[in-house]
Amino acid sequence: MAEIIQRDGTWSFDGDALRLTPGRDKNVSPLLKALGEMTVPLGALAGVSFEQGKKTGRLRLRLRDGADPLLQATGGKLGEPNDPYQLTVESDRYGVAEYFVDEVRDALLLDQVSTRPVDGYLLAGPSVPLSVSAGDGTASFDGEHVRLEWNWKTEDAKSAAGPRSLALADITAVEWHPAVGLENGCLRFTVRGAETKAPPKYDPHSVELWGFKKDPLMALVAAAVQARLPHPAAPVETKPLSPAPPEPPAEDGHDALLRRLRELGELRKEGVLTDEEFTLAKQAVLKRM
Repeated sequence: MAEIIQRDGTWSFDGDALRLTPGRDKNVSPLLKALGEMTVPLGALAGVSFEQGKKTGRLRLRLRDGADPLLQATGGKLGEPNDPYQLTVESDRYGVAEYFVDEVRDALLLDQVSTRPVDGYLLAGPSVPLSVSAGDGTASFDGEHVRLEWNWKTEDAKSAAGPRSLALADITAVEWHPAVGLENGCLRFTVRGAETKAPPKYDPHSVELWGFKKDPLMALVAAAVQARLPHPAAPVETKPLSPAPPEPPAEDGHDALLRRLRELGELRKEGVLTDEEFTLAKQAVLKRM
């Protein structure tokens, strides 16, 4: 087993899976603490790397596209220190980090793990029920319904209709965006039949985020919902085509030739064929019989 213990967390690898356990240091983000220990199967990895710095280095895991509902819902926008797949390494543990990377890479090579995208989640989403308050509202999810409740900072046009309850069956997409600069972030749900281009500030299916410490926790709700939606890359189910009607049975060859003889006889009676033409055609048919 390979293991590296740091203030931000402990990563261990047993040959089949990595276990990422957040540290108890006060600087560890609330999101990582809420996620708790994560188990990443070897087959979900696309790569691992270690970057050295003057004072600290960084271990990074790269997951296969589509393997993790958290990364899917956040679009890979969980930067440090909220990214569970990064670990700060002190300079005196660089040797351990390099050994850790070698062990994981050897296992990936030995198992011939593909780096291609997957069409099904290989990691489980956050457990439910869960509830998070941030920005202008509270988002709760019990596995079947998302409930959005507003606070005193919510725009009147958005809160006028009261709390919203969204059935999972009606949700077609979920996304989380962090606040960047002067642009606010959001947790947004796309609801079938109620699509809108309104900004999160006025969208009753969105929680607006202003860049505060609890904003990343909204990603937990997004990931839990994403894990229960159809995978974006999953094959589309199609109804089987109706079987083609059976072809009529082929006419018996002998009967067809007899019918041809009758037709020739009628043509001779009608004067269409001369006696000589009839005789030649009749002989040709008899040869085939």
